[in-house]
Amino acid sequence: MIVAVSLLLGALAAGWFVPRQLLRADLRRRDPRPLIAAWLLAMSGVALAGITGVVLLLAPDHAAPSPLTWALSQCWTALQHGSPPKLEEIIGVLSAAILAGLIARFAIVAVREFLQWRRASHERLAVLRLVARTDDHSPKTLWLAHDRPLAFSLGNRPGVIVATEGLRRHLSPEGVAAVLAHERAHLRGRHHLLILIAGILRRTMPFVPLFQQADTALRELVELAADVSAVRTCGASAVRSALLGVAGPGTPEVALAMARDAVTLRLARLQHAAQPAGGFRAALSCGIAGMAATALPFLTSAALLLGVTIVACPANGW
Repeated sequence: MIVAVSLLLGALAAGWFVPRQLLRADLRRRDPRPLIAAWLLAMSGVALAGITGVVLLLAPDHAAPSPLTWALSQCWTALQHGSPPKLEEIIGVLSAAILAGLIARFAIVAVREFLQWRRASHERLAVLRLVARTDDHSPKTLWLAHDRPLAFSLGNRPGVIVATEGLRRHLSPEGVAAVLAHERAHLRGRHHLLILIAGILRRTMPFVPLFQQADTALRELVELAADVSAVRTCGASAVRSALLGVAGPGTPEVALAMARDAVTLRLARLQHAAQPAGGFRAALSCGIAGMAATALPFLTSAALLLGVTIVACPANGW
């Protein structure tokens, strides 16, 4: 049982500790892509550690025996001396009930949010197709006859980019290219889906800081990541010009807009950031950050196990 409890405590500790560390990153200089991987895989690691802990509570006799786990079980028996009978069964049933409740809540919230997101996206896209024209060179881009410079993307299947003719009137050709490159990066990276998943997890478990803060953090990070892609294609000066020239308000909530979220931070990054890393280096950084974030709950659990062995067992004369 002590292994299961340590996994649950490790998951809770990571759920509180990880966001504090991730939010300390200087986004003006750090590559946002490894941080996106870290947020997503940290949530996966916390969920996996918690589920594994509950499973072990329900089937404590099925854990693989080892000298350490055998010693810990003996230690746990000593710590349980005088406690009510069937303590493991009671804790296991309560944990299973909580887990079942969270899974049911996640399923309900996920279905509701996904259907609302898809319906809102389809409704807006249907209206836009009636009034917009398509570009023969870019069939996924819809152009609206409006003088206000606006651009956003909708993550339908297939995703589309919506831009106004005002972009071409108020921005240079390089700025227009930077806007379109930014929105294509959103579609290519499935950023709309990432934001949707983060929002579902926030509504499911708002009491865990890792899930509660992921929605806002990922919104900033995907905009920074799209800027990184646009900078590689069009240059930092073109992206900066696009951010300053494109209007932010007036875009649908279900869309990711060029100049709506974290504009001040992105402008600061364009002044301070170095040339974005290439594909292999970025993939390696994402892999390392993701593995570290996923493993943290389990490493915390292992540290708790060792702490119990060193401190609690000698204190009980074992």
